[in-house]
Amino acid sequence: MQFELTEEHLMIRQAAHDFAQTELKPGVIERDEHQKFPAEQVKMLGELGFMGMMVSPEYGGSGMDAISYSLVMEELSKVDASASVLVSVNNSLVCFGLEKYGNEEQKQKYLVPLAKGEVIGAFCLSEPEAGSDATSQRTTAIDMGDYYLLNGTKNWITNGNSASTYIVMAQTDASKKHRGINALIVEKGMEGFTVGAKENKLGIRGSDTHSLMFTDVKVPKANRIGEDGFGFKFAMATLEGGRIGIASQALGIAAGAYELSVQYAKERKAFGKTIADLQAIQFKLADMATEIEAARLLCHRAAWLKDQGLPYAQAASMAKLFASETAMRTTVEAVQIHGGYGFVKEYHVERMMRDAKITQIYEGTSEIQRIVISREVLK
Repeated sequence: MQFELTEEHLMIRQAAHDFAQTELKPGVIERDEHQKFPAEQVKMLGELGFMGMMVSPEYGGSGMDAISYSLVMEELSKVDASASVLVSVNNSLVCFGLEKYGNEEQKQKYLVPLAKGEVIGAFCLSEPEAGSDATSQRTTAIDMGDYYLLNGTKNWITNGNSASTYIVMAQTDASKKHRGINALIVEKGMEGFTVGAKENKLGIRGSDTHSLMFTDVKVPKANRIGEDGFGFKFAMATLEGGRIGIASQALGIAAGAYELSVQYAKERKAFGKTIADLQAIQFKLADMATEIEAARLLCHRAAWLKDQGLPYAQAASMAKLFASETAMRTTVEAVQIHGGYGFVKEYHVERMMRDAKITQIYEGTSEIQRIVISREVLK
């Protein structure tokens, strides 16, 4: 077993760390407060090659591995989870699926600008009646010959208003159930496609989350990804990789809160000494450090399996489950360690606690991860 990172990995991690500290941190509280999308920072992330990290250079990507992706997600998430989720969605749910399952024309037209960070993508699966039960798609794509007629509503869409390219799951043949679902590439500006109001969220408030409405949108047949009925398999395959990204996001939130807590504990004095000298605080930090390291190893193992071309569904779900639960526990303890200061915005940890909660919910709830894991272990 090799636990050391390569020189390239260390350089990539350092680049992400420096970017997070110099470009993301200065305005992160204001963006959270005003639900401001980090448009300027996303453009810089594209210039750094972080919006199409694992895409082949042939299609405008950086050609990095999944370990690099996990490292970047952790470093960005230590500072701003709203920015990191944009990186995750564009990489895992949009670029990955297009490169692996799209045809050459789709790759040239859509993947290249997405991988370069010139435009942003969105992944549209969830609906008002289809969250964890992704098979219950009410959005329909009626086959009209050379195009599909798309009707329906999608909920909780990250990059809902800022994206230009949307991958939409829709039911073409209800009698076939999940085998009748197709994945369609929809462009912003297509007639009949409207973006709903922004959701006013607990956390990741800098990320724009919207409902999307489709009313008789004509989507060319050329925009279908894969064969007829491939949509559900496409969605599940992309979500597997997405869970590595969200697990790494949760890891970063936890690690960021932990690092702030260690720093604060060394500076804050009570009862004539720093609170780092109090065993109650020491034990909290010890538990936080141990769980974070365990989460990191799970994330890196899932990423390594993906890089090796080995099955990684169970490992990704384990990483997502454990890292998200760790993020929630760690951030709650970080607020406790900071005491009253932890309850105010300028110390960052209250935002991290709010951001942590969504990692237990999106891209498969903790309950769904337990279903995936239990199915694998009982095979």
